[in-house]
Amino acid sequence: MLHLLPSIAATFLWAATTAAAADAAEIPSLSPTSSVTGKAFDRFITIWLENTDYAKAAGDPNLKWLAERGITLTNYFALTHPSQPNYVAAVGGDYFGLNHNGDISIASNTSTIVDLLEPAGISWASYQEGMPYTGFTGHEFNNPQTKANEYKRKHSGLVSYDSVAKNEKRLGLIKNDTLFHDDLDARKLPQWVFFTPDMRNNGHDTSVTFAGNWTRSFLEPLLDNEYFMNNTLILVTFDENHSYTKQNRVFTILMGGAVPKESHGTIDDSYYDHYSEISTVCANWNLSTLGRYDVGANVFSLVAARTNDTVLPHPDLSNVYLNDSYPGPFHKTRWAPEPLPNISLVVNGREVAQSIKNEVRDKQGMTPYNGSLVIPDRRHPPVGMANGYGTPQAGEGVGGNGTDAQRSGAGRSSSSAPDIGRLVPVAWAVVFATTTWVGGFW
Repeated sequence: MLHLLPSIAATFLWAATTAAAADAAEIPSLSPTSSVTGKAFDRFITIWLENTDYAKAAGDPNLKWLAERGITLTNYFALTHPSQPNYVAAVGGDYFGLNHNGDISIASNTSTIVDLLEPAGISWASYQEGMPYTGFTGHEFNNPQTKANEYKRKHSGLVSYDSVAKNEKRLGLIKNDTLFHDDLDARKLPQWVFFTPDMRNNGHDTSVTFAGNWTRSFLEPLLDNEYFMNNTLILVTFDENHSYTKQNRVFTILMGGAVPKESHGTIDDSYYDHYSEISTVCANWNLSTLGRYDVGANVFSLVAARTNDTVLPHPDLSNVYLNDSYPGPFHKTRWAPEPLPNISLVVNGREVAQSIKNEVRDKQGMTPYNGSLVIPDRRHPPVGMANGYGTPQAGEGVGGNGTDAQRSGAGRSSSSAPDIGRLVPVAWAVVFATTTWVGGFW
């Protein structure tokens, strides 16, 4: 048997590689385009860096260089800790109590920004640096040569939603960053883009110096690209700060062709948070809303001036911390049912999406969403959720827009290899057949 081990190992690797390639081929990469005119911009691109306190980021020379070519948002806040709930909330209008980085599956009838963009004919994509192939939904992917962290699912908010992760067409829009450059060269960039650098370039495994250098090197040539810059609004931000005892305020810049030159090097000290990404996009294209915390979030002043939205002052800015998650269906210790969207909310004439109204109208359940600028945290939880409700029994609770919550994978870690659970049986079947052919397994 020992003399067969090299052949077995080689066969296993061949089978695993072949199966991985087959998996990758299952989801074709898509690059739809559109040209829906917005009130303040025609393309929105957000780039997220990682885990840095405001002052440290503001002092980085490369980020300073970028700030001189845009507007610094001095009171932009992340929503909680750790990373993942911020990514989930920025595309869904809530983090549903999430307080960890384990894989989760949010019910397929929970709407996201995608459900607002698509009916309006607005193209979108999420580019994830280091992701092994289009539509990958694994926990992580490490560099095959160096073994260094590259891609983490926790930094790809849309794949936590089954409405994306179980939809082949939508998975075809979750792509590696190399396809960003292909789409750029082909003049096929979508109108809404979420871009996540890999674990080194976003500063997670390196430093703000490293992240700042990467961000400038990525954006500087794009700032001279007429196609890319044409009425494009770029948001550079951080998912969260580093010091959990400080206010969760993160350094954020608005840039791009949609920012007039006379605004370069200026500051905007209005209150914003990650939900402002959704509210700004909705205001710009006059989209419906999700009926969650997106409704009350301030629209960026640059855009609000064109959409006639009111930018409200925060009533207690000095006491905004947002450092710990309130109870919810994905909280590790303080479970609570997922609340229903508030379908009665209206902001500047924008109503909750009709598809959400249809889903929710006949359901019963509480809703904490009241259209307020002030959002909850652990110290100030949503009404009725101060301590959660303990651990749910099987089939108990409300998830999505009023169905059973899906809590799979909470807190677990998966393999870094692409769908290895499916590769092992295939590989061993080939190994068994091969070794039997050469003279028997044992």
